[in-house]
Amino acid sequence: MSEPARETSNPPWEGRRNRSALGLLRRVFTWALGLALLGFIGYGLRPRPIEAEIGTVARGPLTVHVVEEGKTRIRNRYVVSAPVAGQMRRVPLKNGDIVKAGETIIARIEPAISPLLDPRAKAEAEARLQAMDAGKLKAAQALDLAHTSEKFALQNWERAKKLVQTKSISDTDRDNTERDYEMRARETRAAEFALKIAEFELAQARAALMQIETPGNSTTVEVRSPVSGSVLRVMQESATIVTPGVQILEVGDKSDIEIEAEILSRDAVAIKPGATVSIEQWGGEKPLNGRVRLLEPAAFTKISALGVEEQRVIVLSDLLNPPVEAQKLGDRYRVEVRVAVWHGDDVLLVPAGALFREGSEWKTFVFEGHAARKRTLQAGHSDGRMTEVLGGIDAGMKVLLHPPDTVKDGSAVKKRAQ
Repeated sequence: MSEPARETSNPPWEGRRNRSALGLLRRVFTWALGLALLGFIGYGLRPRPIEAEIGTVARGPLTVHVVEEGKTRIRNRYVVSAPVAGQMRRVPLKNGDIVKAGETIIARIEPAISPLLDPRAKAEAEARLQAMDAGKLKAAQALDLAHTSEKFALQNWERAKKLVQTKSISDTDRDNTERDYEMRARETRAAEFALKIAEFELAQARAALMQIETPGNSTTVEVRSPVSGSVLRVMQESATIVTPGVQILEVGDKSDIEIEAEILSRDAVAIKPGATVSIEQWGGEKPLNGRVRLLEPAAFTKISALGVEEQRVIVLSDLLNPPVEAQKLGDRYRVEVRVAVWHGDDVLLVPAGALFREGSEWKTFVFEGHAARKRTLQAGHSDGRMTEVLGGIDAGMKVLLHPPDTVKDGSAVKKRAQ
């Protein structure tokens, strides 16, 4: 006989146990999934570090400049005018033509028929001749004085160069001696120019007196150039009837260039004669070196592009050892002038982009431990890129450059990738 089949079904309590384990596993998985989702949401909502550029506070030299538009101008210029009344022929010269002193004929004038001898006109002509003669003597004496000053300045400059070799003179004294010699040399050149003009005016006065004394003389008067140089501008080109004093043209020496800049009076107060000047945007690759020669004592009112009245002062600068390319500069060419008004060889510097104002105080964010810490500091001179630090931060500290508005004291910050 076969044995009866065994009972294979599980007891009822075994099914309830399996269902309880499966439910527990589902609850654990659900809680784990919820916690992971909450952690992911929390991670996404947590504040992220703000990216910013980082700069370093360090020591170095600093030069503060006053920057302004300027223009070139010929130092010595002269307007040639008609010495007598009469019919002037057409002027053959054009702008830019080369003229030589006493040789180039600028204009020819056929004197008008002189009226009857007028004692008053003759007396005026004689007085003008005497004044021109005295002016010539004065110009000659001024030239002698300029030669003496230049000779004395040259001796000082030669002595200073010898002292430089033995290091017995400071760089400032050497520069001042060199500047003094250059200024005296330019004064001598200007005095020579003034003497030539005085001689020319004396010749004009003699021609005018001759016309009055000899009414029947109709000899054509030739007006010659008083100085050597170039024609800058022709005022009267066509043939016409002229009277004494009518402007014909303007001449000047193109190689004798100076720089003129109209600087705000509040900035001009800090400028001193002899200050270093950098002439930029003149058309060449490298800036030209210059030196301030004169600040005019009187300011003038100028309306800016925004309609604001400004008080400006004309500052004149001389070029120092200009290159050959600079000879292409002419009269009234536009340039950019940078005048040094302050210099420090070893000062604590911070990038100007790291500073901002809060009320009347300067603030900056210091980068410490991957966080931004607000600091108050005392700022000094600035050239627009770097600013002098008088106190509040130390050398070697890292600062935030152009921090965004979202940066606060204690904000997490990380360095922006370059």
